[in-house]
Amino acid sequence: MFNADTFIEQTTKKLASDIRGKALIAFSGGVDSTVCAALVHKAIGNRLIAVHVDTGYMRKNESNHVKKMMEDLRLNFLFIDASNEYYSALKGIEDPEKKRKIIGEKFIRVFEKTAIEEHIDYLVQGTIAPDWIESGGELRDTIKSHHNVGGLPKDMKLKLVEPLHDLYKDEVRKIARALKLNVSERQPFPGPGLAIRIIGEATPERTMIVREACNIVETEIECAVQKGLMELPWQYFAVLLPVKTVGVHGDQRVYGYTIAIRAVQSVDAMTCNYSYIPHEVLDVISTKITNTLKEKVNRVVYDITNKPPGTVEWE
Repeated sequence: MFNADTFIEQTTKKLASDIRGKALIAFSGGVDSTVCAALVHKAIGNRLIAVHVDTGYMRKNESNHVKKMMEDLRLNFLFIDASNEYYSALKGIEDPEKKRKIIGEKFIRVFEKTAIEEHIDYLVQGTIAPDWIESGGELRDTIKSHHNVGGLPKDMKLKLVEPLHDLYKDEVRKIARALKLNVSERQPFPGPGLAIRIIGEATPERTMIVREACNIVETEIECAVQKGLMELPWQYFAVLLPVKTVGVHGDQRVYGYTIAIRAVQSVDAMTCNYSYIPHEVLDVISTKITNTLKEKVNRVVYDITNKPPGTVEWE
């Protein structure tokens, strides 16, 4: 039986012993990286520097929210806007595995540059068990290469520290609750961000479209939950498909993208069932997406696939 308090005590002691100098943590603001930052900060104090990289593929107002979180946790932190670098690196890239590996390597290169400037030897990541299980290796097939596993360059010079390596999401949430972190129930957000919610090339224009659609999906589902219309899904978002279809705005023919809504219930991210969303909520979401993005999107669909055979994210 997993005991969060025991894990916190044992892990902070080990971290204090293992990390002899300064450490850098890749801080996304999600449950995993926030728990990881809290544990390492508890162990080594201000020798930890939290680095948040805005890749350009963040959700609406995400980076501002993350900045406030780092301030509230009283972390030493750096904010790096590398959006132009990421857009350039992913130009013309459509294969999801290539996307993930490019993003993973660019993260490390940004961290290595910061590490040299700040005289840091250790890189802390919030990697959890599903990340390395799905990334394959040894006798495991690669389901998808998580950027923090499959995207790590072989010549990385920083020493890797992964305190949550053998835990599952439900166990990480228990630690977050024990540490009284307000992110304990926050829905997961993938490290590669919106780049893997755009099927095909993740251009700045397509990123703007899926960012707005994701914000509408999150806002309307959370509003429906507050009204008691439905249960809060474990994860919920929008995906931009590389499919354009004919539609009508007023009396004009239009040709626009298709948005897929994805919402699932899960415990450990290894399996999931699609969430039931009332038709009246889907109607509101569809109408808002097509009205807000009427020059870009004219069709909205709902994904009712479980995992397996699908995965939570589309890429």
